[in-house]
Amino acid sequence: MANRKLTRRQAWRIEKIQQERAARAAKRQHQAIQQVDDSELGPEQEGLVVAHFGTQVDVGPADVPGPAKRCHMRANLGSLVTGDRVVWRDGSSAGVIVAVLPRRSELSRPDSQGQVKTVAANIDRVVVVIAPYPTPYSNLVDRYLVAAETLQITPLLLLNKTDRLDVSNRATIAEIMASYRQLGYQTLTASTKSRQGLAALRQYLADFTSVFVGQSGVGKSSLVNALLPTANIKVGELSPTTQKGTHTTTTAQLFHFPDGGRLIDSPGIREFGLWHISPAQLLEGFIEFRPYLGHCKFRDCRHSREPGCAITAAVERGAISSARLASFRHILHSLETDQPF
Repeated sequence: MANRKLTRRQAWRIEKIQQERAARAAKRQHQAIQQVDDSELGPEQEGLVVAHFGTQVDVGPADVPGPAKRCHMRANLGSLVTGDRVVWRDGSSAGVIVAVLPRRSELSRPDSQGQVKTVAANIDRVVVVIAPYPTPYSNLVDRYLVAAETLQITPLLLLNKTDRLDVSNRATIAEIMASYRQLGYQTLTASTKSRQGLAALRQYLADFTSVFVGQSGVGKSSLVNALLPTANIKVGELSPTTQKGTHTTTTAQLFHFPDGGRLIDSPGIREFGLWHISPAQLLEGFIEFRPYLGHCKFRDCRHSREPGCAITAAVERGAISSARLASFRHILHSLETDQPF
């Protein structure tokens, strides 16, 4: 559903309030750091942000599991998120972050004001989780995959809650999974109830920093608890009337797998905002479109009804599915009308 349009005065007031809050938070942070004597701090060391709490973060060892330390941030470091690699100095009561290392990737989502906000950094794998309920839709899956492709992060499509497959949904979901395998995407299946597929998933996630994304209610938190029992993530039930989930995770946290690899449990979201990408990036995000890009008759081809369109010709030949082209057009319309979806 589109966000309600704000008047200029309302937008100005919201921005002013946000600026005042940010200024107060920065002042409190500065005062806290001023109370820390540099002579009391240990040597500089690399660390990993494992949780974020407003103006403070928890920092753990960079490459191995270990205890985390609550840290303040030096001024002018910018916004930190879970997964950031930092340079910090330990102190008796709290540590101090003195530098942030370059990010190799970022995962973003829209905030309540519709602004794109980074929620996790340095991710290697995006696990797109679907389930029999809430009902999965290819168009929503496509949005997650396009986002991963745009960020150059390897995606995995995971069908969770296989114990809830039945005669009413088995064939449809099998068709969805097969369509993405044909595109070259890796797929896995799992059930936290029967434990089916968890070993294969754990092996896939080893040696990487991964994040689960998907609609609320598909079982992301249950998966975290099954893979990492000590995480103890709160799990929400599906609504009996809508079969949609309720949001349970409130802050992004990073967990280490015992045998290697890391998992960032990010806040559950129903939809993934892509209006910050360009139409050209959207085209690139549909991987089967790539061989045909630049081969249309007209440079400004919209891949709709224009003569000489290489992509629509590929659809007619069966090289591209009509459903994926329809999905592209739907997302493109959302970009052009500035509608979140």
